[in-house]
Amino acid sequence: MINFNKNTAWNLTPINLNSIHNEVAGLMVNGERPLMAFKTIRDQLVFTNKRIISIDVQGITGKRRSFTSLPYSKVQFFSIQTPGFMELVPDSELFLHFTNGFEATFEFRGNVDIGQIGRIISEYVLV
Repeated sequence: MINFNKNTAWNLTPINLNSIHNEVAGLMVNGERPLMAFKTIRDQLVFTNKRIISIDVQGITGKRRSFTSLPYSKVQFFSIQTPGFMELVPDSELFLHFTNGFEATFEFRGNVDIGQIGRIISEYVLV
């Protein structure tokens, strides 16, 4: 579940970018494109070349959605944690710290290239 009142999203697994196109197409600005996408049981997280978009699916039917935009331009610093050696279920984490003091933590399950996520954020934060 992606709940920014708790600042944390757990158990994110990779999904195909084609599966999120309809979800975020209306939010995209000129020149913005999705780079990576992940999901929990119902919620989704999309990394674009400009920001991170979370999609919080709400209600019993799942028709109601809450979208949150986390622009890279507001990230003050970030850190990543790689999976440990010989973990049964490898996980990695991303910690984002924003200029307004907000912190977000994302935990990724399985074979996720956390280094690639770090490079994506670095490319847009260090500009």
